Amino acid sequence: MFGKLFGRDAERPVRDPHALPVPRKQKNGVYPLRALGDTRVLALVEAADAGDWEGVKTALAPFELGRDHQVLGQLADLDGVQDWIGRAVEEDKEHRATALLISGTRHISWGWEARTAERAVNVTQEQWRVFHERLHIAEEQLLEAAELRPDWVTPWRRLLTSGRGMSLGPAVNETRLDAALRRDPLDLETHLEWVSQLQPRWGGEPGEALAFARDAFARAPQGHRLGCVIAMAHIEDWVESDSGDCLETPRIQQELRDAADHSILHPAYVWRPGWQHDFNMFAMALSLAGERHTVRRVFQTLDGAYTSWPWTYLAEPEKQFARHHRRA
Repeated sequence: MFGKLFGRDAERPVRDPHALPVPRKQKNGVYPLRALGDTRVLALVEAADAGDWEGVKTALAPFELGRDHQVLGQLADLDGVQDWIGRAVEEDKEHRATALLISGTRHISWGWEARTAERAVNVTQEQWRVFHERLHIAEEQLLEAAELRPDWVTPWRRLLTSGRGMSLGPAVNETRLDAALRRDPLDLETHLEWVSQLQPRWGGEPGEALAFARDAFARAPQGHRLGCVIAMAHIEDWVESDSGDCLETPRIQQELRDAADHSILHPAYVWRPGWQHDFNMFAMALSLAGERHTVRRVFQTLDGAYTSWPWTYLAEPEKQFARHHRRA
């Protein structure tokens, strides 16, 4: 269905019938990606925003929410979902697992909104109370969803996040990691979550996350998006480092080029809703590494499509994306 678009040096998906049109008015040739760039996902978001549970179920038909982390993430980050999803949990017995999954995932995001992005020492007691209250609800709902649908991987990946927030400890979180990887050994989002958990700021040892990422990448077939774990591991190392140019080494540049060629730039890469998130991870990592060749191909393919993550690690993230986009 997808292939190369005629053009110089840049791999692009051919016209997708479900792709949202690129906004005509762009600032600096850049635009924030909306609803994973997909009309079907937009219909889902609009139904959820209206509190229309029947519409949500209809819009979910093309997707497998128990495995599609990105589609689930669109519902998790939507303010207001928490106001109506509880009714679906209680009243729709047939789709209780789906409602529990959405509600539990939303409560994690909602909990972090209460905690804020402040350092722990700056979070008030009331913020901590609300944070833990919402994460406790999320834990109960996600565990029940996982019990109802033992084949789903998304509840376990989200339980890693809540477990980290509630400081449940390595034994619990490693058990959850194993549960997720048993269901999908190559699941990118699970690996990305674990890369975060292995950072020193969460109790990991320096170099531990990158070693985990390299081991995972070594098992990834050509064209698999798991290659993004290398990009994010280097970005996380940059976040932890006191040196802004810590990634600017020939070895890291080569490792990022090889990972991009093996995954997102490989002909076997699957173009799916939200593919721009994968490319943004590499765009940021390659930019931080000062790489000048592969980064151009990545930005050309994106053609201005900006996703806030992982650029939110930078001050004025969209401006930083636009600056690196121009330089590429």
